[in-house]
Amino acid sequence: MINTGFIILAGSALKAVYVLFRDDEVMKLPYFIAIAGFGCALFAISIPHLSALRVWLGFSTIFSLLYIVIAFVLSLKDGMEAPPRDYSIHGTNSSKIFTTIGACANLVFAFNTGMLPEIQATIRQPVVKNMMKALYFQFTVGVLPMYAITFVGYWAYGSSTSAYLLNNVNGPVWVKTLANISAFLQTVIALHIFASPMYEYLDTKYGIKGSALSPRNLSFRIAVRGGYLAINTLVSALLPFLGDFMSLTGAISTFPLTFILANHMYLIAKKNKLNSWQKFWHWLNICFFGCASVAAAAAALRLIAVDSKTYHVFADL
Repeated sequence: MINTGFIILAGSALKAVYVLFRDDEVMKLPYFIAIAGFGCALFAISIPHLSALRVWLGFSTIFSLLYIVIAFVLSLKDGMEAPPRDYSIHGTNSSKIFTTIGACANLVFAFNTGMLPEIQATIRQPVVKNMMKALYFQFTVGVLPMYAITFVGYWAYGSSTSAYLLNNVNGPVWVKTLANISAFLQTVIALHIFASPMYEYLDTKYGIKGSALSPRNLSFRIAVRGGYLAINTLVSALLPFLGDFMSLTGAISTFPLTFILANHMYLIAKKNKLNSWQKFWHWLNICFFGCASVAAAAAALRLIAVDSKTYHVFADL
């Protein structure tokens, strides 16, 4: 269920577009989650392997920038015009701790687009040098917009900030529509990127080779990828707690892939070329982020359990 957060996010973006033009509440969030899941399945079936993304990675970068810029500007404008806000964290001491840990996983989830420049950098030679440049860029300049939108969003709306920031912002309808559509499309691509290791593993295990359009290969993708996303979509619609599942996705998908796996692969690849301090540093990263991943997963599961008692299934949040 690691990609459930992506599907809920995509559904929330579609619903946000709908309510901009209609306020009749005929279409509920679970309906949009179903539409989003169908869109994710179509994309997963259409892209046979990760390298086939190609131009979509460029579009993904554009979609991310559109969302970030629009959300930042509109939040900044609202914050400058808004009355004093409540910034306190509500709840008991234990709930505050779990909420804070879950928020850390949320932030990592939002930062998953850091993989995009890394993947794009491998398109041309020299691959390693280009990837290192992309990594340096992502974790220096690339950090700024992510943290800017996080802090500005909370500054503008305080503790009433929605798990999906565009639900809070005020501005021209066409601008908000553009931001929401960008968020939806970016989420579809991001989900595919994070699900690709599983797709590639299953393709290799069951000997899926040759033309992507051959009946066997196409039917395999429809059955496996479509079935996997259908189950994720059902869970997303059943328990549409965006913030909770964003935390869970960050804990058991983004944390391991971005921090743990990368350090471990580097250790394996450079095993005989690293000194003791370098090995210690990478193992420290693996252990620290491993513990953080476990703690965040526990916090996310607790949040899901608490919200499950508060809201009914297939809730329209």
